[in-house]
Amino acid sequence: MLVLAVMSQLAEEQYGYSLIKLLSDQGLELDQGTLYPLLRRLETQGLLQSEWNVEGARPRRYYVLSPAGREALTILTAEWR
Repeated sequence: MLVLAVMSQLAEEQYGYSLIKLLSDQGLELDQGTLYPLLRRLETQGLLQSEWNVEGARPRRYYVLSPAGREALTILTAEWR
């Protein structure tokens, strides 16, 4: 369920804190120690893409679903239902 919840929020680029806030607003409390290893694992599996943005006050790594991630999300959503 956690993978599905995280992936469902990544149709648009998000950075870690914004993702934690989005999930929290929907009732799923998640800490950084859980989220960041999950994001790295999903990226290693080819389901996410990420890139650093250093233009703001702080450098942030933004994550978004890859094409394979979009396919996997469709499958996971169908299985969940």
